[in-house]
Amino acid sequence: MKALNNEILPNRKERPIKIVQFGEGNFLRAFVDWMIQELNDAGVYNGNIAVVQPQPFGRVKELAEQNGLYTVIQEGVQNNEFVSKSQIIDSISEFIDPYMNFEAYLQLAEVETLELMISNTTEAGIVLDESDSIEATPPKTFPGKVLAFLLHRYRHFNGDLTKGLYIVPCELIDNNGDELHRCVKRLAEVHHLEEGFMTWLDEANTFTNTLVDRIVPGYPAKRIEEFTNQFGYLDKNMVLGEVFHLWVIEDRNGISSVLKGAEANLNILFVKDIKPYKIRKVRILNGLHTLMVPVSYLYGIDTVGETMNDDLMLTFLNHTVEDEMIPATERYLTAAELRQFAKEVYDRFNNPRVRHELMSIALNSTSKFKSRLLPTALDYVERFGKFPTHIEFSLASLLVFFRGKRGTEVIALQDEADFLEFYRNVWNRYEAGTATVRDVVTEFLGMEDHWEMNLNEIPNLTDELTAIVEDILSDGMETALKKVC
Repeated sequence: MKALNNEILPNRKERPIKIVQFGEGNFLRAFVDWMIQELNDAGVYNGNIAVVQPQPFGRVKELAEQNGLYTVIQEGVQNNEFVSKSQIIDSISEFIDPYMNFEAYLQLAEVETLELMISNTTEAGIVLDESDSIEATPPKTFPGKVLAFLLHRYRHFNGDLTKGLYIVPCELIDNNGDELHRCVKRLAEVHHLEEGFMTWLDEANTFTNTLVDRIVPGYPAKRIEEFTNQFGYLDKNMVLGEVFHLWVIEDRNGISSVLKGAEANLNILFVKDIKPYKIRKVRILNGLHTLMVPVSYLYGIDTVGETMNDDLMLTFLNHTVEDEMIPATERYLTAAELRQFAKEVYDRFNNPRVRHELMSIALNSTSKFKSRLLPTALDYVERFGKFPTHIEFSLASLLVFFRGKRGTEVIALQDEADFLEFYRNVWNRYEAGTATVRDVVTEFLGMEDHWEMNLNEIPNLTDELTAIVEDILSDGMETALKKVC
């Protein structure tokens, strides 16, 4: 059987290079590159991607061997129906490893048709190292590589203000565009680059913040024989992703006129401020994950999918979303927007092709509760004067979860060492009879270094949490859960 290459797709369209992309991993290929393909196919964009390998290791060679062609498979639930579709992506046409050919990297900066720079170098990629040399071939950091690229482009085009780029990072850090801009600019200052370049950097280029959202399991190793037989070719760059996708981009200096997602039915949102959308994602998508873990696991369930298929757990989640998360988050987005997003989250959680273990989500649950659920709870307290019932129940369940027992089964707890030591000490004292449940709860809520406040000061929370923990310990999770459902 032949490998996927231009022989399989003989009538491939030629397009100008308009995008330089740092990163060639699964996520970008199943998210950004797929979107560019959709835009090209819809006739609202006419541009190809030059992929740059940001690390000494990567997939540029493998992509080049297939002429940049690979298959994206999308599987998931939409409107309560399972959807599966696939397509060949042909929008990547240049492949550059700056570690092997730095000259080709600089030559890419000379391409007149370039308009976008996109990246996903992981959260560790956007870092400032003032010792990084832009004379190195290549510079060792991602901001260093960006600076070297932009400097070469500036000099090649003699400072032409029309030759700047829209720079669109997809790394999962706050204000990713602003942070990349800060790192690049500071590195330029450290190297005492000419004033003309500093002006061009700020005036000709647009760094914008983004939020990306799509689950991408990656190469479907366990199903590769199935897909190979289905497609009739070998594809070692095949990538599997969910159907859901969301790309939120702060609309700066007209970038919305370049990526016309709406015209290709893509979920690309151009907004003035990305913050509300990040809050929505963290509070509802991530928040529901964190909320369900201790409750569902102690109830005897092991996966997200099984949780969604259990009537009692589903009722618990529904009440949390409708009665607590939406009312507490309406200051950022409308109830209708939040409700629609929650529906999409439910569809994603119900994806039969993704087996998401609760214990894989449980890692660092103490910190996750603080960042994902506590802000919702505190906004709810501010609005309604009391701690939200179902988030409160999850908090109590979290404390019981870190007792480390599910019936006779020992739970393989994973959290920061200080937290694990705290839980071990308080529960050992409880087991020894030297501390009551209320003592345990009071110490838990009183972790001011963690919560950044003493949660015991919230009216009635200590009493209510104590009662819930006692119920779970004496009657079991199912009986306790029914009381709040």
